[in-house]
This record gives sequence, structure tokens and C-alpha cells, in this order.
Amino acid sequence: MFAALPATAQTAGADAAVRAETVADGLEHPWALAFLPDGRYLVTERPGRLRVVQAGGRLNPPVAGLPDVSAAGQGGLLDVALDSDFVRNRQLYLCFSEPGPGGTNSTALARARLSADATRLEDLRVIFSQKPKVASRLHFGCRIVEGRKDGKPDGTLFLTLGERFSRMQDAQTLDNHHGKIVRVGKDGSVPPDNPFVGRAGALPEIWSYGHRNPQGATRGPDGRLWMHEHGPQGGDEINLPQPGRNYGWPVITYGEQYGGGPIGAGITAKDGMEQPLHHWTPSIAPSGMAFLTSDRYGAAWKGNLFVGSLKFQYLDRIELDAQGEVVREHRLLTELGDRIRDVRQGPDGLLYVLTDSNKGRLVRVVPR
Repeated sequence: MFAALPATAQTAGADAAVRAETVADGLEHPWALAFLPDGRYLVTERPGRLRVVQAGGRLNPPVAGLPDVSAAGQGGLLDVALDSDFVRNRQLYLCFSEPGPGGTNSTALARARLSADATRLEDLRVIFSQKPKVASRLHFGCRIVEGRKDGKPDGTLFLTLGERFSRMQDAQTLDNHHGKIVRVGKDGSVPPDNPFVGRAGALPEIWSYGHRNPQGATRGPDGRLWMHEHGPQGGDEINLPQPGRNYGWPVITYGEQYGGGPIGAGITAKDGMEQPLHHWTPSIAPSGMAFLTSDRYGAAWKGNLFVGSLKFQYLDRIELDAQGEVVREHRLLTELGDRIRDVRQGPDGLLYVLTDSNKGRLVRVVPR
């Protein structure tokens, strides 16, 4: 695996090559964005609403037919992803904090069909629920990426799962879904080639483990799954999760306890545990993740990785070398003055971000 590089060694100043253009405002803690084929937008709001946003920015009434959502703390209605064959089947996927008995909850993944008039969800079914449910308002993870093989959808979905904060040791054991990336079929079935299928004491949905709170994931131009995860105080990471691999949390980390002090033995490496591709220390609190595949911003930006910063309220443009290692970072949209929760490339080749606040915005990133 690649060695982690200190973030300060390749951080450039603010980049004024783009400006923010507000498409829509008045969204309550928007969390995720998808693009409908007719030019409208689909946006989740963490309190438990799914909105269709008109191309001109008008917000439609909330879509009906959503599942019950435990909307408290970091929990709520979180990611949304359209099926690769959405034009034909109108199927989409949602992940959210699912309520359980006695005040418990966990991350869940549901599929549904968006009605022809885009006003309701039909045939909604929960296809995966994180086990076990616990009483926690923190670390749900919850990004969805459709699996591919040989450049084509393979009928699977990846889902990132947090370790629920109070259960961080669970990230190192395979009898639970805390601190894991799981891979399931679009019907919730277990793919037979998952790495822990048939292993005693291991849940078969698990793809990789040793993660903390992954709130960004995407498929890279190279076809690989990329993700990032929040560290504690320092040690936010970018990882390329491989099947069956252990990404170390909480045994190894580049972060420390909130307020200072080592986590565990205070080590950053151990045999059998993967190093991150890159880490941020101090933490930027990353959320959302997208590669730019268009040339709308010029050749130098094509292939760059974009990550939102909740803590420092900017969009991070990350240059990668031919080996996929981080060589330089640039701060964009520093004038927004708001937490960036999601970033996506639109069908027009431009980047779009969501700002996370009581009056959140959908923003188009426009070249100057």
C-alpha cells in the first residue's frame, strides 16, 4: 500500500479559478445529491426528507413514501444514489439511520422506485441493516457506490459504515458491521465472491474493516473503489479498500484523543494493517468525494479528486500523480462560509456541492 504523506507538505493556497453559483437554497441540512435525467436534482435532507429540486432552483414538496428515519445527532436520511439503469427502471438507493427497539439505531440501505411524476417512492424495501443496533447518535458512515467489473455494473452495491463511536473496538472484529465497508447485491443478497463468505464468526457482507466513520466514497477513473474516513483529532484518511483488508482503526491512526493523548498504543503502523493513501493532520473533517472526468475546468483539473471539508469550509482539489498518490492540494470556495457536505460531478461536466446548515444550498462550481 502507499505510504501516507503529511498534508502540510503539499497544501497550496486558496484557488480563485472558480466561483460559486447558487442553484437552490432553503434546504435543511442537505446531505447527498443525485442528478435526474430530465435536468432536475434529487437531494436528501438529514431530518428525513427527499426533495426534487427543479432546474431553476425551486424546491418541490418532500417525496412521499420514505422509510422511518432516526433523525438525531449525525443520523437521519443520508446518501442517495440512482441505479445505473435508472432511465429504464427508475430505481434508486437510500441509506439512513434506521430506528430500533429501546432507542437503538443503525445504518440501513433501502431500494425503491421513484414514481413517474417523482412525487413518491414505490416498492420500498430495506435490503441491508447494520448489526448490531446500538444507542448512539454518531458515526453512521453511509455512502453508496455501485459495484463494477470490467467497466460494467456487476449488480452489487458498496456501503460505508461507521463504528458508532462508542463501539470503536468493533471495527477490528468480524462478527459485526461496525467500522466496515460491506458489499451486497441490489436485492440484499451476499455476493459469493465476498472475502469472508464461509468464514466462521465473520459476517459475509463485509468487504473491508478497521474503518472509523467513512462519509465519502466514489469509483475512480481507474475503476477502483476510493473512500475517505474521519479520524479522531487528526488522521483523516483516504483509502482504497481492498477485499478482506484491515485498515487499522483504532489500533493504528495518525490522530489522537480529542483534547490530546494517544489512542491505544499511539502507533501509526502495524503488520497486517494497511496504510492510508493519504492523511490529513490536522483533520479537515472530510465529507463527499468525486473525481472530475470532464475538461470543463481545463486539462490540469481533469482526473483530480475533490473532497468537501466540514471543519474548514472549503472544497479540496487534490492532484494525484500517475501512481495515484497525492502531490498537491488546493482550497476552493473558501468564500462560501459554510460546511461542505457533498460534492458530485453533474451531467454537464461541472462540479456541484451541498452546504450543510439549517439553510443549506445546492451550489454549482463555475469556472471564472
